[in-house]
Amino acid sequence: MSASEENVSQSGAANHARAAERLAAQYAIVRVLAEATSLSQATPKLLEAVCTSLDWDHAAVWRVDAQAGVLRCLECWHRPELHFPEFEALSKRTTFLPGVGVPGRVWSTAQPCWVPDVLQDTNFPRAPIAAKEGLHAALGFPVLLHDEVLAVMEFFSREVRHPDEELLQMMAAVGSEIGQFIARRRTTRELEQLFALSQDMLCIAGFDGYFKRVNPAWQRILGYTPEELFSVPYLERVHPDDREATLREAEKISSGATTVHFENRYLAKDGTYRWLQWNSTPLEDQQLIYAVARDVTELKRAAEELRLAKEAADFANRAKSDFLANMSHEIRTPMNAIIGMTELALDTDLSSEQREYLTTAKDSAESLLRLLNDILDFSKIEAGRLELENREFDLRETLGDTIKTLGLRAHQKGLELACQVDPDVPDVLLGDAARLRQVVMNLVGNAIKFTEQGEVVLRAGMAQAANGDVILQFSVRDTGIGIPPEKQRAIFEAFAQADSSITRHYGGTGLGLSISAQILALMRGRIWVESTPGHGSTFYFTAQFARGTSSAFRRPPAELAQLEGLRALVVDDNATNRRILAQMLTNWRMQPVAADGAVSALSHLEDAAAQRKPFSLVLLDSEMPGTDGFALAERMRELPGVQGATIMMLTSGMRPRTAARCRELGVAACLTKPVKQSDLLDAILEVLSAVPLRVSRQKAEAHVAQAARPLRVLVAEDQSANRMLVARILERRGHSAVCVQDGIEALSALKEQPFDAVLMDVQMPRMDGLATTRAIRRKEKSSGEHLRIVAMTAHAMKGDRERCLKAGMDAYVGKPIRPEEMLQALEQSAAPLAPATPPDSPAAAADAPFDQAELLRRTGGDAELLRRLVEIVSFDSAEMFAKLRQAVAQQDAKALFTSAHALKGTLATLAARRAAGTALEVESMARAGDLDNASKLLSLLAEETSQALKALQEFVAKDGPSPRPAASRSAKRARHSRRNR
Repeated sequence: MSASEENVSQSGAANHARAAERLAAQYAIVRVLAEATSLSQATPKLLEAVCTSLDWDHAAVWRVDAQAGVLRCLECWHRPELHFPEFEALSKRTTFLPGVGVPGRVWSTAQPCWVPDVLQDTNFPRAPIAAKEGLHAALGFPVLLHDEVLAVMEFFSREVRHPDEELLQMMAAVGSEIGQFIARRRTTRELEQLFALSQDMLCIAGFDGYFKRVNPAWQRILGYTPEELFSVPYLERVHPDDREATLREAEKISSGATTVHFENRYLAKDGTYRWLQWNSTPLEDQQLIYAVARDVTELKRAAEELRLAKEAADFANRAKSDFLANMSHEIRTPMNAIIGMTELALDTDLSSEQREYLTTAKDSAESLLRLLNDILDFSKIEAGRLELENREFDLRETLGDTIKTLGLRAHQKGLELACQVDPDVPDVLLGDAARLRQVVMNLVGNAIKFTEQGEVVLRAGMAQAANGDVILQFSVRDTGIGIPPEKQRAIFEAFAQADSSITRHYGGTGLGLSISAQILALMRGRIWVESTPGHGSTFYFTAQFARGTSSAFRRPPAELAQLEGLRALVVDDNATNRRILAQMLTNWRMQPVAADGAVSALSHLEDAAAQRKPFSLVLLDSEMPGTDGFALAERMRELPGVQGATIMMLTSGMRPRTAARCRELGVAACLTKPVKQSDLLDAILEVLSAVPLRVSRQKAEAHVAQAARPLRVLVAEDQSANRMLVARILERRGHSAVCVQDGIEALSALKEQPFDAVLMDVQMPRMDGLATTRAIRRKEKSSGEHLRIVAMTAHAMKGDRERCLKAGMDAYVGKPIRPEEMLQALEQSAAPLAPATPPDSPAAAADAPFDQAELLRRTGGDAELLRRLVEIVSFDSAEMFAKLRQAVAQQDAKALFTSAHALKGTLATLAARRAAGTALEVESMARAGDLDNASKLLSLLAEETSQALKALQEFVAKDGPSPRPAASRSAKRARHSRRNR
């Protein structure tokens, strides 16, 4: 044999020997894993098997400590004839981070690692001790479970060994097998623990009818040992009455059913029977049944006791409900008599004290009657006696009438109250309108009660339609206090409130929502709430109705035809109201345009006039911030091309002067919000077809002819009485007036719209008339225009004329205002600055508190204007004197001068010469800075002002227009009712 052949033969023999070693190692590892019951038991045998089979000298197992993030040495092994004491001791007290040493490298890479000689490896911290004890080659491989490293096995040899790829692959496979062994043992251990510790009775039974395995719960519950249970067929201990049913369930399993659930009674060792609830699943290939039995004996007993208790409670509830229903009926009869007789008594002549007593009694009786009605409804529901009517009704009319009855309550709290019905909702429905109204009243009433500012909106829309029936979804949204999430379910329970303190703070029994929920259940609907504390609530409810067929509730098409295509402007600062009104008009085929205030409205009106597409109808909200509806109506009268529009006013509360102002402004109709759809339609049809309703506007247009040319005049005056007087003088002359309170507002008004002239008070807060005039003239230098400005002042001092002329004013009239003088100065196209007429001096004043002839001359004999002036001055005087007293107390001469000047002008306007003269003295004292006698003089001024106002009030009542008609008894009762709430 040649040398090469000999080498090949030796190499083949070596490979064969290595393969045999690896096979022996695999066999040894598999045998260890098969025989071991735990990892701790298998670990030393695994290390020994690998070292012995593959000729390694030392081994260790490193466990991953996931919480600490390190590897710790769990156990070491070495050949019996060899010893490595220092190396083993070092390994057991060392921990490795990922990537450090052989264990750390295997952990971080999850791959086997072979180091030919650890003494030559730069990443082997134990190298000094390894060199001392003669260790060189190292092999490490991971124990893996689903790519997770559970441990690292490490082996050492005293020889230098070069990597063996086949051995590395085998060790990687061995690591996975060990990982699966760990997973199997862990799962088995967990199942064994679950089986042993379960409170339910677990078992495995054969298709032959015998138990094969049971857990300890069987002995604890039934008293049998496992051997006793295995000794007889399980069916022998089933109650005789339940055996047939149990056999049927067993047959289902044998025929292929995957799971069966049933109950039966099973005999316990003490001779009693226990109720067991079974869940069973078959394993057909092994002819086994896996089952769980739960002892439900106590639950059965409790259920039976509960059933008996419920029957007794139902009987007691029916008896209680019958009693409540009978008692409520019995109480209602005398209560209705009390209310009726009290109303009759209130319609007789009574003293104020008697009327107050009876009104209080009537209000209290009505509150008690409402409570009785709730109790009666609740008792009817509990007794099962509440039945619904089934009649045709107009949904929009029903909701509109309901909301309208709550309008006063909402207005008293300053709330917007609105109702919106979607266009696709049918007009006529078949159902119980009264019960629907009761639910709406309860929800909207609660919303008003728990809302201090903002709005309450009722909406009705379609939820579903099928087979001739409709399901409507209603919502009641408010901006009130809201309901905490944990209280939202409880509020629908009887006698419940979201907070126990709410009953005391807001009142109420807590029955309303519970009754509403029960009524809606009868209507095949439900109720729920969405709410955020502090941001309001929305109550939703549904109800099912049949469609009505009657045409009695429907509008004749001919009535609506005359509205088709008409342009309408809706002006309201509340977005919800705008949307609802616009939708109503759209439903009638009109063409609505919405505006959120006066500025937007005027812009739409001007654009419409310019495009020759004027609005036929303008709906104005009377109460808007800034420019209200009445002021906007005044402005509209001045716009060219707008006078033909019909104006309708919507107001939250009809005040005494509302109707009068509407007549003055030519407003065609005034409706109270929330406006019902039918009422709005009736009013629109009436005003658009009735010519006489425009008489007041025609009168106004006739007045324009009194002046040579009607002027648009801006009146800048800080005193409300003077503003009213000047505006009325101008209007009687045929001019139109826009009033502002100071120079800043005047400049803003001039930017928004053009004016022919300005009546400018010289003395105003924030920005006086002189500064305002200078600002106007500076702007005119670039435009080349010239606006006529007439000064109004109570000053009669030397130099006043020159100051006004220097500021750029065109004319000068004195206060108190004399109509002829003011109109003459205003209407002159170009006139020199006229000399001021000095105010009447105190020396020339008579002893009378006011000059009747002069006052009537200034007001043009307009008794209504005079009454309003006296009311305004009487109201403003308290604030004026408060400012005067504060200025004297603080020795503030400037503030005293300003307040005295304002009061002097107001008193002079009412021809109260004596008081006006005293105010002039106070003004002069303040101008000089001499406040020594200010308190004394102020007391005199207060006395004279009081006398003048008293005399004026008596004059208005006696010699002015007839007093307002006495309030009706019903109105008086309403006032008493509000006062006593």
